[in-house]
Amino acid sequence: MEDIRLIIDLVTVLGVALIGGVIAQRLKLPVLIGYVLAGAIVGPNTPGVVANEDRVILLANLGIAFLMFALGVEFSVKELLHVRRIALLSSAVQYPVTFGMGMVIAYAMGWDTRSALLMGAAFAISSSIVMIKILLGRGEATSPHGRIAFGMGVVQDLSLVPLLSLLPLLVENGENSLLHGLVVSLGQAAIVLVAVMLLGLRLVPWVLDRVARTESRELFLLTIVVIALGTAYASHQAGLSFALGAFLAGLVVSESDFDAQVLAEIIPLRDLFSTLFFVSLGMLLDVELFAHHPLQVAVVSLLLVAGKAVISSAGFLVANVNPATATLAGLVTAQIGEFSFVLAGIGLEDHILDEKQYSLILAVALCSIILSPLTINLAPTMATIAAALPGVAKRQYALVEDENELAALRRHVIICGYGRVGRTLGAALSRRGLQFVVIEINSAVVRDLIAEGIPVVYGDCTADAVLLRAGVKQARTVAITAPDLFAALGATRVSKRMNHGVDVVTRANFFGEVEELREAGANQIVQPEFEAGLEFVRHVLRRQGVTNREVQLALTRRRSQFYNNDDDESLFQEQ
Repeated sequence: MEDIRLIIDLVTVLGVALIGGVIAQRLKLPVLIGYVLAGAIVGPNTPGVVANEDRVILLANLGIAFLMFALGVEFSVKELLHVRRIALLSSAVQYPVTFGMGMVIAYAMGWDTRSALLMGAAFAISSSIVMIKILLGRGEATSPHGRIAFGMGVVQDLSLVPLLSLLPLLVENGENSLLHGLVVSLGQAAIVLVAVMLLGLRLVPWVLDRVARTESRELFLLTIVVIALGTAYASHQAGLSFALGAFLAGLVVSESDFDAQVLAEIIPLRDLFSTLFFVSLGMLLDVELFAHHPLQVAVVSLLLVAGKAVISSAGFLVANVNPATATLAGLVTAQIGEFSFVLAGIGLEDHILDEKQYSLILAVALCSIILSPLTINLAPTMATIAAALPGVAKRQYALVEDENELAALRRHVIICGYGRVGRTLGAALSRRGLQFVVIEINSAVVRDLIAEGIPVVYGDCTADAVLLRAGVKQARTVAITAPDLFAALGATRVSKRMNHGVDVVTRANFFGEVEELREAGANQIVQPEFEAGLEFVRHVLRRQGVTNREVQLALTRRRSQFYNNDDDESLFQEQ
């Protein structure tokens, strides 16, 4: 029986996670909340079925590795370097202020200086895993706010190295021991970082190329897993975090020619094992603490989430990020996560924390993780407040094209976001001599557009001033091509408020976003996967001899069914 205990635990945990996720989705809550609560149900602190905590956490570590590795593959070294200035400047504000906030709260509860320092350290570091899960769920992992939020997360993860090296000071070790430990830890970390980036960039593409030539999908998958877990383990041994090592491995792979195939292979593993990570968090939930000190847990959790959201947003504003992007990124980072468990565990082991203090830090961390996906809904309100702050309104956008040329535009098209979709639309309009102006938040893209002589406004398309400068009151069409639900909803509402007659066409990443965008006022919604399905229908029906008129009628009927919220199951049934 003991031989299959791991399988029993796995089935139990995944089954309860499935039920929790379905219930959360039915309640229109993020599924990760259902996973955390499912973990509490099978955890050792609640009656009923109990899964083995150690085995679940072991599997959860695989989820962390695959999640961070996949993110690294989706990113690139160039993209990470592109946000380095923002990440460093914003972290220089966020880290010390949040650290101080944690200490003040600890002192207010009567904690001593050593335990207060540990509380401050736990407060300062956000959860990269939770951030990525939230952004992936919203289809915004590579959005501007996603990139800068994760850039801050990388800086915070790196800060864990000196932080862990300084912990001996809190247990009153000698000065020489502290200095020696700090130097050794930082030296090991530096060697690993250099080795991963330099050796990996040369070795990994060569290895992947040789394995790909075997045309064996199994060997290719095994190679990916070894690279991800091997680099994560080497990082852990050097004093860096396991998660950061996996992310670095993904960054290396992203620079090869095999990044797309690697991502396709790793995503199923990522989705399966990352679920176990959130379940494992729920298993740490101390129900007794909530029962005896509910007010204390609630107050500290709310202070953490609200304070960290404001402080992080302020840090991004200091780095000259647009208010809407800054506040959304700040909300994404408004939690403490997996590293707070590491710090709290060391604190308990070294008698810096007592049992009650340890349980409180874990409870607050879990509450902040549960609240984190819900706080994103506050983004429009916070963005409006941030934009109205003294000194912010003047720099919330920057016009980078001739003002007279923009002022002369009439009945033109405004393209919000100039990625692949936006560029395709712009090229079509240019060929026909139709006027358009681009709104773009990426400064590199803006520079390219200026060089091409295309009218462009730098800024966030959800900001009133930016849309006004782009001539929304005189525009005929606003095309929101950015793959960002927050941007799509905000730009749609603002455009309709300023020009009720303007035609707004936008994209929906997922089927569930269609109704929300329709309610915001969008005249036309494009869901890429559904439109691709229609193109398959068109091609196959024509090849099977169906007349062009019949095909067009069928496509029109199906499109009407989908975008008018008819039953999905009837989309491809003949009527």
